[in-house]
Amino acid sequence: MWFRRCLGTVAAMFVIAILVGAVGCNGSDYVPPEEVRSDLSREDPSTVPVEDLRELVAGNTEFSFDLLHALASGNGELFFSPYSITQALAMTYIGARDDTASQMADVLHFTLPPEQLHPAFNRLDHDLRSAGQVADEPFVLHLANAIWAQTGFDLKPEFLDTLALYYGAGVYLADFASDPEVAADTINAWVKEQTEGRIQNLIPEGVLTTDVRVVLTNAIYFKAAWQHKFRETATSDDTFYLKDGGIVQVKMMRQLNNFSYVMGDGFQAVEMPYDGGDLSMVVVLPDPGLFDEVSSTLDGSGFRGLLAGMETQLVQLELPRFTYESKFELRTTLEGLGMIEAFLPGQADFTGIAEYPPLYIMKVLHKAFVLVNETGTEAAAATAVVVTAVDASAPPTPVEFIVDRPFIFAIRDRTTGTILFLGRVEDPS
Repeated sequence: MWFRRCLGTVAAMFVIAILVGAVGCNGSDYVPPEEVRSDLSREDPSTVPVEDLRELVAGNTEFSFDLLHALASGNGELFFSPYSITQALAMTYIGARDDTASQMADVLHFTLPPEQLHPAFNRLDHDLRSAGQVADEPFVLHLANAIWAQTGFDLKPEFLDTLALYYGAGVYLADFASDPEVAADTINAWVKEQTEGRIQNLIPEGVLTTDVRVVLTNAIYFKAAWQHKFRETATSDDTFYLKDGGIVQVKMMRQLNNFSYVMGDGFQAVEMPYDGGDLSMVVVLPDPGLFDEVSSTLDGSGFRGLLAGMETQLVQLELPRFTYESKFELRTTLEGLGMIEAFLPGQADFTGIAEYPPLYIMKVLHKAFVLVNETGTEAAAATAVVVTAVDASAPPTPVEFIVDRPFIFAIRDRTTGTILFLGRVEDPS
């Protein structure tokens, strides 16, 4: 049974964070705090029907592109982890009720009922963990969940049990009430440790107050080598053409190899597998002058159709080396997609988390990092959902795939189809 403590009359705030980063020692002095875990064991995901997993992934893919289009307004470069954001909001969704829950489900494309949805997330987590097992080179795709709880706050056992059964989350003890900045420093140190320093200060100074009672965290980190590496000696300065007609100089990587490739109406696309073949990067390259049209109309079903149409071809591939960091406050974006009530004090219903006081989402923060070079890719992201209280014979002619203009890319798990990261690049310089 989960530990139970008295709620009293204090206000409450929840921060649900998805943290994307490497696991391992950085030489830091970080020491994990005391952890309390439920007696309930995580459920065996193998009993979840594959149809439920496919439906979950299809919905996640639709949400990925909904968010890409919504964030694209007013932004050039974009990079984020739709998996991270979905996972964070899914844990929040456990406690949502009535219209709050239905609006969240509509925006997130949660078409399964809760009794099937959360087990499906459990199976997805399990299947993602098996990726890269046959890779010849170091491959990391790490996922973890944890809860940070204030001593003295009474969470509903059903909420905590669901987290334990389907998200593998334990409870770290923290004292937000006495010193929220110390608690924030502790969580941020954990984030930094998990991300090999890529994501720092996820929770900025002043966000956590003495009203904070729970912080839920999930960690995912990806780092892998290309199945077909680029030779550094083939990389050289080249021209990249911007949307507005300008040009910049970039480090262009080059290789000639067999890749899955498709040419569609106004675009080309290529899939570049990582070592082991389980994950890949899909690059969608709109024709000159069509970036806005293609990027604004590409959705989940279109992306799946694009993948289905791919065939193996010899490709002369040129891709700029790039590094990019981004951060977003997603509340307005999610409200624009229709998730409104969850943000309204006095109207939001999260009584599945705690009966009192009334809770609502205050902020949804997201940070992301990606590095793409000749050897492979490293990607990290972090999401914080802040909920507070009211108060190959003769080689054929190669296809040219010259990424010398704005493009869209996705890093996905090929087995489940899950999009882990999604981005667009207008200026890689």
